[in-house]
Amino acid sequence: MPHSTNREMILGIVVGTAGISLLLLWYHKVRKPRTAMDLPKFLSLGNSLDLMTLQDEMPSGQGTTEIFQGRQLQILEKLNELLTNMEELKKEIRVLKEAIPKLEEYIQGELGGKVTVHKISPQHRARKRRLATVQSSATSNSSEEAESEGGYVTANTDTEEQSFPVPKAFNTHVEELNLDALIQMADNLRVNEGKKVESFELLCDHKEKFRDEIEFIWRFARAYGDMYELSTNTQEKKHYANIGKTLGEKAIMRAPKNGYCHLWYAVLCGYVSEFEGLQNKINCGYRFKEHLDKAIEFLPEEPFLYYLKGRYCYSVSKLSWIERKMAATLFGSIPSSTVQEALQNFLKVEELQPGFSKSNYMFMAKCYADLNQIDNAVKFCNLAMLLPCITKEDEDAQKEVKKISTSLKR
Repeated sequence: MPHSTNREMILGIVVGTAGISLLLLWYHKVRKPRTAMDLPKFLSLGNSLDLMTLQDEMPSGQGTTEIFQGRQLQILEKLNELLTNMEELKKEIRVLKEAIPKLEEYIQGELGGKVTVHKISPQHRARKRRLATVQSSATSNSSEEAESEGGYVTANTDTEEQSFPVPKAFNTHVEELNLDALIQMADNLRVNEGKKVESFELLCDHKEKFRDEIEFIWRFARAYGDMYELSTNTQEKKHYANIGKTLGEKAIMRAPKNGYCHLWYAVLCGYVSEFEGLQNKINCGYRFKEHLDKAIEFLPEEPFLYYLKGRYCYSVSKLSWIERKMAATLFGSIPSSTVQEALQNFLKVEELQPGFSKSNYMFMAKCYADLNQIDNAVKFCNLAMLLPCITKEDEDAQKEVKKISTSLKR
């Protein structure tokens, strides 16, 4: 089982918890506005704010509860506005990142100079051609693989909006393989980070023959998740995530007791949540947790599952007081977890497969640092540094380990 997973997946899901604040817009329309609390002053109080502080300001007698709830809702409306602005800022940053590579050419064109043509390595050109081919083939799948069986947004709709190229076959001659041989070949290719695209192409070439085989379907969904990770283009990532999620949905409906179907459906829900509004992010978050737990039930010895659960628990344990209060006010309950619970999952990963990944060691070091167990934190920082950097996730973990190590020396 692969070790890598998108670093932002869990964070995107937990951020989705803030989507509950959108419900306040409806509440605001049917209630009379009340005097707003000064937001900066409120935020400066942080976690030390106690409910009794607000209650002391309220008159006793009839109407106390209504006034108190009104003040809470005013606060949450301000928070909703803040979160909306943050989402808009993130979108603007993505646009800037995509525009920067073209900036030099644009400036030179405006100045009337000649645009410098940078030499591109054959390897880079081959990779771009391969990704273009993958994108074309992916479009051919959309009408059939994007059947919505649960009322979700279909990948076909997403593909049509993006106007992907006309589909072409990957190979003019496809080697005939039986299902077992195909699965073994695809799995072996996927072990090598540089051959995940080739594994995806192989599955695409056989999708018509094995489209109803459950062992093929969940691997095909997983392959779309791989393409999501490899792509650097936002629209491509959205395309791969939506088709993969729809395939994952198809897999769990046909094989509800197959742990791998639940695993990759959960992962792809996380990927899709990156492109959803706040209200849908929280729905993806609930589905992620639900299917992750089911996957663990059916695959209790799979270390990757405990790694994902550890990430989830750690993120939930870091929810701010404000985020918790927002959820509690509207729904009465919120996801709860602790750093200790997260650590137990990361330790389970190490028990099942020592040296599972650099990221797992990094999170173990984080947990021990949070629990003020400095010796253990240093130990797992050192173990993380010993593992090689193979994937982008490894590179990100390496940077984080260095930050942790520096903080521990202070």
